Amino acid sequence: MENNVTEFILTGLSQNEDVQQLCFFLFLLCYIILMTGNFLIIITIQRSPNLNSPMYFFLSFLSFVDICYSSVTAPKLIIDFQAKVKNISFVGCMIQLFCVHLFGCTEIFTLTVMAYDRYVAICKPLLYTTIMDWKVCSMLVVTCWLGGFVHSFIQTILTVQLPFCGPNLIDHYFCDVHPLLKLACADTYVVGLIVVANSGMISLSSFVILVGSYTIILLSFKTRSSEGRRKALSTCASHITVVILLFIPCIFIYLRPSTTFTEDKMVAVFYTIITPMLNPLIYTLRNMEVKNAMKRLWIKKSLGKNRKNPDVKTDGTGAASTVRVSKSVAGNKSVHVP
Repeated sequence: MENNVTEFILTGLSQNEDVQQLCFFLFLLCYIILMTGNFLIIITIQRSPNLNSPMYFFLSFLSFVDICYSSVTAPKLIIDFQAKVKNISFVGCMIQLFCVHLFGCTEIFTLTVMAYDRYVAICKPLLYTTIMDWKVCSMLVVTCWLGGFVHSFIQTILTVQLPFCGPNLIDHYFCDVHPLLKLACADTYVVGLIVVANSGMISLSSFVILVGSYTIILLSFKTRSSEGRRKALSTCASHITVVILLFIPCIFIYLRPSTTFTEDKMVAVFYTIITPMLNPLIYTLRNMEVKNAMKRLWIKKSLGKNRKNPDVKTDGTGAASTVRVSKSVAGNKSVHVP
């Protein structure tokens, strides 16, 4: 069958105009917080010499992936809240589908790698620097990208070859596999099974590996001192929180046959916008090293501004006092007035 569809119409999150106006400001605020928080983490880690361990290397990479992941769907969603017709071209839809699964799967693999990093750091501390050297870390990041690309390529190829002869109304706010399979003018049973095996099993198997890793880590706390136990538990708690927020919605969406529910759109908001927005807050609020590094960068930036401005001095209390300089007519000498 021929493909007669050149564009798709998205229903968005709501058809109510008042709700759309409210969502416009709400999601715009969320996107600004998301971008600011993740960029702040990347800049802090890049400019802080003490944050040079593999854990922070993977954390900065996770923030970069979060920025890319949310930017695939959030700007379009925000713009569509102000649009009467929420259309997207066929090619644009397939590109969005590819990018959503590329960055989404890369994030899943990144979280799995971060769990392995914590396992080695806590359970094999003496071998940590040997096992997790920079060559291994770089190879793991490349593997995450490669795994995400292969997964996304399969999803996109399976979808783009399907015939779409109408209707072209997608009951979602972005192009995803299940809503598109629903519009295909062909039997999608086999494709649906492959989607479950591809997306669903990746989510489930990664989740099982993560749960197993953190279970082993938690069991190893019995042999540690109270201070070491507290620090390790604080680090793992932030990771576990992110894992739950991301994986539970993904498993709900993709580990089932090719069917769609009304709740899918709201569930998808969690792993495309809410989780990437909360990641910086979760990691910084529970990590004293990151918070202290941010404070040092802020103080360093403030002191740098004071050095550039010769008319501003700092007193003992840290408050800035203005020094006015006037020139004496006799002798052309500077007189400092307090």
